[in-house]
Amino acid sequence: MKSFIIALSLLIVAAPLQALQNQLNQHPSPYLAMHGDDPVLWQDWGPDVLDLARAQNKMIFISSGYFSCHWCHVMQRESYKSAQVAQYLNEHFIPVKIDRELHGALDSYLIDFLERTQGQGGWPLNIFLTPEGYPLIGATYVPPDRFMTLLQRLHGHWRDEPSQTRNLARRALLELMSKKVLQDIPKMLPEELADALVKQALSVADPMQGGFGQTNRFPMTPQLSALLRIQSVRSHPTLSEFLELTLDSMANEGLRDQLGGGFYRYTVDPSWQTPHYEKMLYTQAQLAEIYMNAAKILNRPDYLEVARDTLDFVIREMSGEQGGMVASFSAVDEQGEEGGNYLWELEQLDELLCERDRKIAVMHWRLHGPDATFGVLPRKGLGTEEIAAELALDPNLVVERIPQIKQILLEARAKRALPVDYKELAGWNGLMLAAFSRGAMELGDGGYAVAAQQIRDFLVNQLWNGEQLYRAKSDKKPIGKASLADYAYVAYGMAYYARLSGSAEDTRLFQQILYKAWQRFYDTTGWRLSDEALIPGMGSEFALGEGALPSPSAVILQLSSQIIDPVLEKKVSQAITHSRRKAQSEPFWYAGHALQLIYADATGRSN
Repeated sequence: MKSFIIALSLLIVAAPLQALQNQLNQHPSPYLAMHGDDPVLWQDWGPDVLDLARAQNKMIFISSGYFSCHWCHVMQRESYKSAQVAQYLNEHFIPVKIDRELHGALDSYLIDFLERTQGQGGWPLNIFLTPEGYPLIGATYVPPDRFMTLLQRLHGHWRDEPSQTRNLARRALLELMSKKVLQDIPKMLPEELADALVKQALSVADPMQGGFGQTNRFPMTPQLSALLRIQSVRSHPTLSEFLELTLDSMANEGLRDQLGGGFYRYTVDPSWQTPHYEKMLYTQAQLAEIYMNAAKILNRPDYLEVARDTLDFVIREMSGEQGGMVASFSAVDEQGEEGGNYLWELEQLDELLCERDRKIAVMHWRLHGPDATFGVLPRKGLGTEEIAAELALDPNLVVERIPQIKQILLEARAKRALPVDYKELAGWNGLMLAAFSRGAMELGDGGYAVAAQQIRDFLVNQLWNGEQLYRAKSDKKPIGKASLADYAYVAYGMAYYARLSGSAEDTRLFQQILYKAWQRFYDTTGWRLSDEALIPGMGSEFALGEGALPSPSAVILQLSSQIIDPVLEKKVSQAITHSRRKAQSEPFWYAGHALQLIYADATGRSN
């Protein structure tokens, strides 16, 4: 494989200049619309792209990103606004820009290609394909000089040796696909698989700071959810300690917005201090559920306040105009500063607060340290008793002042402009529907039942036509083709809402959407993320792994195990059996499927 990558890294394309037009101007996706004024003649993804590439014998350049992505904005500014880069792309390639939140299946396939060939992936995700759709080589963010060099090399190689380039791409894809086939392995007992999942998780866990890995810190909520489930059935002291450490770090350090509520997508350091400042709807939905689960399983009632604060943030800040919740807030403010909306300079505190309140704020939110000169991020600091003792103040005064200081700071922060991706996505709203439904049932109302009903009505009335889901709604238009993930997450949310409402109609809708998922995305070869695969290699998988969101195939199996239906039970049992190889080989990365094997009976029904 290494020889393929070395050869591919030398590549390039050719063809005469054609009269393309930028198709993204006024696109209903805010991310795509912001590229509508680029000099790059971006094409919107669809079958016409492949037809165009084959007709003109040009390679396809696909750039995938999303609205709140910091480095996506940087690469746009440096390369896609460059007349030199744009001229070269327009002349020698078919340039395609996709919103990964609208084309999740394609993005997942391309990110998997990049991870398998380069060892890591991310966004912006830039992939070059042959006119037939075979992925050739890819990269994430590339500085403009290196990007121009890459374009020139690829163009030269395509011009001089197009047949060799095609063959390299086909052979590379065949080799990657062959590596996905796992050998048969002995069947593990449920308790053995549970032990294997815990062991693999703890092998990549950070016992000092919580979380997984050694570099940046993602919440990895699907894995945390699986580990909490195991902990709820069989107490594991080391696992319990690690889970509490991780959840405390996420709640108290830089991953969480201590002033405004909600969680950022991840931190760029292993100590949870410095976030990558975008806020995603799916992050809020999953973490609200995680903290509700952990409050019971770990006997930490204080975690319920974290869940409540997160749900309140979503209602207050992410409610969309069409009934659902918006997709995300940008990592950069309108001045292009990453984190500019959330950081504070000490001089700003002097202007807003009297000396006493400033001292309280600095101690309560840890607004000090070596980075104070450049702006600091609020984190959880001292409690009221400690502050009162340190400053020789009446504790009751400190208790009274903190919410008032917080309001002053939030009012000042509200004057800063923060770009919003106003798309209302089916799948992410499905996850949020589950979180609000659970919040209404487990936290007391707090407006959560009303929020849940609004999302339910939005999904049912605007994104579901009785036969199929739409991916999203933006600018009052349904857009995008729903993927397996959308069906899985909407069904998940509807299942919880049906429990909340007690309505037979809601139960029927949940089951109808679930049956459609089986019909559209599953056969004996496995699960497909999309029922419209336009390029080679986007085939079926017996089990889909956990990413930032739960495995959609695992979610479908878990939901289906709740339905008494002999035909469906047979499918569930078959699908669970087929998932065994991956779930047993890599239980941490297929945690949802591992749970099905651990806790399902012979029919696949959860126990």
